[in-house]
Amino acid sequence: MNLHESAEMYLETIYILSLKSNSVRSIDVAETMGYSKPSVSRAVGLLKEDGYLTVAQSGCLKLTEKGIKTAKGIFERHNVLTEFLIKIGVNEETAQTDACKIEHIISEETINAVKKFLKQ
Repeated sequence: MNLHESAEMYLETIYILSLKSNSVRSIDVAETMGYSKPSVSRAVGLLKEDGYLTVAQSGCLKLTEKGIKTAKGIFERHNVLTEFLIKIGVNEETAQTDACKIEHIISEETINAVKKFLKQ
């Protein structure tokens, strides 16, 4: 994946918010991530340029097929890593925090090995 960590975080956040509501706005992303509206606006513009999302006239953000596929992959890595860390004895809060950091740098080979391990 050729996205920077911050772009991945935005996509994952938009994806998670879209699972809870049909209308996700930049302000929702800003509030969830604790970022300023201008920072979110810039990121949204870049993600839009790269074909990951569209912005309706109402201001609602909608992930494209490419955006959904990418965000689902990031979200899955996060969940797999969280589950793995909890299984090896890490408390849930720390597991969530660490998974969020690891999900952006882990290789496909390693995440696939973790998935295989968890299925055993």
